[in-house]
Amino acid sequence: MSLGRSAPLLSRLWLVARGYDLPLMAGMALLSAIGLIIMYSAGHDFEGRFATHARNVGLCWLVMFAVAQVPPQRLMQLAVPLYALGVALLVATAVFGITKKGATRWLYLGVVIQPSEILKLAMPLMLAWWFQQREGLLRLPDFVVATLLLMVPVGLIARQPDLGTSLLVLSAGLYVIFFAGLSWRLIVPVMLALVAALVAIVAGGDTLCEADRAWPVLREYQKQRVCTLLDPARDPLGKGFHIIQGMIAIGSGGLTGKGFMAGTQTHLEFIPERTTDFIFAAYGEEFGLAGGLLLVGGFAFLILRGLFIAAQAPGLFSRLLAGAVALSIFTYTFVNIGMVSGILPVVGIPLPFLSYGGTAMVTLGLALGMLMSIARARSLMQR
Repeated sequence: MSLGRSAPLLSRLWLVARGYDLPLMAGMALLSAIGLIIMYSAGHDFEGRFATHARNVGLCWLVMFAVAQVPPQRLMQLAVPLYALGVALLVATAVFGITKKGATRWLYLGVVIQPSEILKLAMPLMLAWWFQQREGLLRLPDFVVATLLLMVPVGLIARQPDLGTSLLVLSAGLYVIFFAGLSWRLIVPVMLALVAALVAIVAGGDTLCEADRAWPVLREYQKQRVCTLLDPARDPLGKGFHIIQGMIAIGSGGLTGKGFMAGTQTHLEFIPERTTDFIFAAYGEEFGLAGGLLLVGGFAFLILRGLFIAAQAPGLFSRLLAGAVALSIFTYTFVNIGMVSGILPVVGIPLPFLSYGGTAMVTLGLALGMLMSIARARSLMQR
């Protein structure tokens, strides 16, 4: 009798579990384990920090499993309402938002929320929906409309100001536009202009970074971040302290690192934000180049698996969304490791699976859940 009752239960569990992409889950498991190990080392002396991070990792997995149950067709139906809600909340933030340290990024709606977080996922959803509607009929005006849909929230977020989040939303949207078939004739001139601008900034850094020289578009603190990157020693105990200490920690790790919980820069508290934005510095000090290669390899595997899912996805919407999600994880990883290593300005972007933060973990779970949903849809279609 008990076997008869358990059989339907097992069948229902199998219907829920089948179709999950095991390689994607393996990559997530590796990065989750690394994140828990380094968080215990870097955050054990913060009361409750490790336990909360472990809870957030578990929450990320639960969110991923929940979203994976939602078919891509349903995700497509959510694109326009979610985008409209996100933009409306950004406008409300600009008018009624809460200001902290000169930035108006938060809105009180019974609880305090940060509406820009919604656009990290709503933006690629919206643009993937837009190009799905135009499939087979794409012309230049369609890309112009997509660019306008992208620049509205990016502009609102940049005005808060929140350069880091605006760049993440911008990159997610640009990935969708690129995968939709934007001509290289339009991409190459922009890339060349960016390279020329970077060369000019590096070559004329001393002059451009003079105290009385204002930069167009960028605010003063953003200018200082770029100038600090060019020469951290110009203010070693102030604006350059984060970059200098991060590079010292990573460099002192050598080939194999100082060992688990043996990082002196970390545990003597020379690394600021060692459990959040600069956790890679703590990891590099304790596990060295070998550990760094393992971590980068884990992220590379996860991203490439995401791109594989995108290439095999059924339908244009799924392909564009999966490709944007995979490359968004690349953006998070590259920017965080780059800023900690001293090759990019400090912009406050967390490292997926490693950095402490509940909101970032939930967002990551939502993104990976959409990727898993697309993988499951293809797998179930083949059965």
